[in-house]
Amino acid sequence: MSTQTQAPDSPSSPNARTQQATLQISGMTCAACSNRIEKGLNRMPGIAAANVNLALEKASVDYNPKETDIAEIERKIESLGYGTVKDASDFDITGMTCAACSARIEKGLNRMPGVLNASVNLALETAHVEYSPGALDSGDIMRKVQQLGYGAKLKQEGEERDRGGEDRKRLTKLIISALLSLPLLWAMAGHFSFTSFIYVPEIFMNPWFQLALATPVQLIIGWQFYVGAYKALRNGSANMDVLVALGTSAAYFYSLYLSIQWAIGGGTPSDAAGHDAMNMAGHGMPELYFETSAVLITLVLVGKWFESRAKGRSSDAIRSLMGLQAKTAIVVRDGAETEIPVEEVAVGDIVRVRPGEKIPVDGTVTEGRSSVDESMLTGESLPVGKEPGSSVAGATINKNGALLVKATKVGRDTALAQIVRVVEEAQGSKAPIQRMADVISGIFVPIVVGIAIVTFAIWYFAVDSGDFPGALEKAIAVLVIACPCALGLATPTSIMAGSGRAAEFGILFKGGEHLETARSVDTIVLDKTGTVTKGKPELTDVVAYAVEENELLALVGAAENASEHPLAEALVRGVGERGISMPQAESFESLPGYGITAVVSGRELLIGTRRLLQERNIEAASALADMERLENEGKTAMLVAIDGRLAGVVAVADTLKESSPEAIRRLHQMGLRVIMITGDNRATALAIAAQAGIRENDVLAEVLPEGKAEEVKKLQQAGRKVAMVGDGINDAPALATADTGMAIGTGTDVAMEAADITLMRGDLNSVADAILMSRRTMDNIRQNLFWALGYNVVGIPIAAIGFLAPWLAGAAMAFSSVSVVLNALRLQRVKLNR
Repeated sequence: MSTQTQAPDSPSSPNARTQQATLQISGMTCAACSNRIEKGLNRMPGIAAANVNLALEKASVDYNPKETDIAEIERKIESLGYGTVKDASDFDITGMTCAACSARIEKGLNRMPGVLNASVNLALETAHVEYSPGALDSGDIMRKVQQLGYGAKLKQEGEERDRGGEDRKRLTKLIISALLSLPLLWAMAGHFSFTSFIYVPEIFMNPWFQLALATPVQLIIGWQFYVGAYKALRNGSANMDVLVALGTSAAYFYSLYLSIQWAIGGGTPSDAAGHDAMNMAGHGMPELYFETSAVLITLVLVGKWFESRAKGRSSDAIRSLMGLQAKTAIVVRDGAETEIPVEEVAVGDIVRVRPGEKIPVDGTVTEGRSSVDESMLTGESLPVGKEPGSSVAGATINKNGALLVKATKVGRDTALAQIVRVVEEAQGSKAPIQRMADVISGIFVPIVVGIAIVTFAIWYFAVDSGDFPGALEKAIAVLVIACPCALGLATPTSIMAGSGRAAEFGILFKGGEHLETARSVDTIVLDKTGTVTKGKPELTDVVAYAVEENELLALVGAAENASEHPLAEALVRGVGERGISMPQAESFESLPGYGITAVVSGRELLIGTRRLLQERNIEAASALADMERLENEGKTAMLVAIDGRLAGVVAVADTLKESSPEAIRRLHQMGLRVIMITGDNRATALAIAAQAGIRENDVLAEVLPEGKAEEVKKLQQAGRKVAMVGDGINDAPALATADTGMAIGTGTDVAMEAADITLMRGDLNSVADAILMSRRTMDNIRQNLFWALGYNVVGIPIAAIGFLAPWLAGAAMAFSSVSVVLNALRLQRVKLNR
């Protein structure tokens, strides 16, 4: 891996220095490919030289960063039909105090050559960075964050941040700060006529006593605000620390100045200090503002502590998911059983799972029979039967039989680990709506400082000329009340809470953007097989003419038992479920396109189409009415002849999921258009649609697999916002094309990979739940942004005109952040309308 280096001056810009980057390229097959990329890059403005090595699959590029950047070079390579290898890393960030901090880090990282995209989450205190591995590495990114004045540590897979330790430190500081501030607050009570009944010890009014209490709060406990403010200002930005440091320092140092004046005057008022500031309050002591600085710092710490506790609750979803995993596994190696940590299980290991135990890894049953509770994955309350050959998932519970399971997926590849990863990524990602808040946060603090200066000037020079303490108090109130914390927390806390709650219902949003876009969907396109229907044909009807029904089924089941056709499997399974024993077929022959012929118990059977019986000259006219009726119901009907005579009709159908009609009714009630798409003939499709409650003009039948994406595009071109719901490999292009792709989690990995939302429960109610959760989350974000912005819009003028004492402004500021987080946490109690 090479890093960027300075190269000779670029010919295209003689005075500028060029940088060199190495990019890993994918998709090249021959020398023509490397030549094509090389030519394309050399034609770009700002490229001094580009050299592509086919053998190493790398491109070395000298470029002028003032004219182009790594992201632009990567886009050029992709436009030529090739790919670039990207790396992504997640970091734990320390030292952030408000939205201005996260915006500063994000902006700094995104300006780094080689960084393709950086996203910083204030609520989770994390950063996700995508970058070109040939241009820089994770160490460069951490150094950049440190240079910006914050801490960064590479996040380890499965490692959980020690928020408990951080919370304990916050609480200790808060308790000490509160104990020191309480006497100052008590002393302040003596300044008001309506609290004159409160006894205030004389020593509480003494300036030196107040100084002794306020100094540790201001300069030791509050030192973190000075450090944060210095780092922010050093890097040309301003954050919450700047506001708190300015406001509390003004109150503290002005009070210190008044105390010194009081001491110089021999403990009596001095005209130099201004008679208003030296209000005696009947105690012979000056009116000081030590309590303002100390109480403000205490209130900020109160707000941060509550905020941290609330943010910790928003990560409960991930913690509860991780808690589902088994901690140990009993592995059978060389005939001996050994209990080992689940992390040490390897693919191919045989694991013994006793009744009542959690299955430790994903795998296949090799021995034993049992039923397994899979409700944590599928939401189905009834246990599922397992036998040799059945697949099982880690964290599901083995109910009543011992199993031997061959591990197929372990560690980060298990279904549970993938679910946790999707939820983490969703909680750490940003919704597009957050961009507005980020822009506002980036410019907010300098504007507030400007408003505070103007407020001071107006009060000091115009409103109450010469009253320095009064003007200072108003300016401090403006500085403190306008902290942008609430604005920065408005979106990420809602995303965390909403995506976490959705995960509890088996709905996995792959990112904040999908949580946002799902709410605007107005059309749902449902694939029929496996989505609206069970995707598994079942024996539905038996019509017997010349024999008993059970005898007919025994012969049909025996004849079809030798066939591998899905319809044959359905017939055999249906006969078995009715408890009918089947004899052994003596001969069997498949007749492609027609059906089968077989000899069972000395009797010749024909099972298949009308044409099959016509060619064998068997009269079937009496069965045509039943055939037509069954086919109109969307079923596949087969004629049965025994020894040359019509004996009956059997019908097989891919039956509707029990939950589909209710789910489709819910979607209609939500104002959504529901369209069913299928490759089946129109008659069958209409029959299924009628049962499901889908309107006739919303059925797209006889659509080839590759045509599904085209149908989605047509709807989009007509101005519809489309969500595609499917479960098969042939649904993947349509899932990727739709505005929102939803994959039924019981389907294929390919479909789930192409989708934006994975519905772990194979139930269409999850579609309605996903959209409902998206709507609730976006409403919650809008509420948070309204209150965060409205709070500042209203609070700043109130503080500026003198209606808020600084300590009240501090309390209001702390409450604003906590209220936003608590409002977001309401999403964790959302009850979906099931």
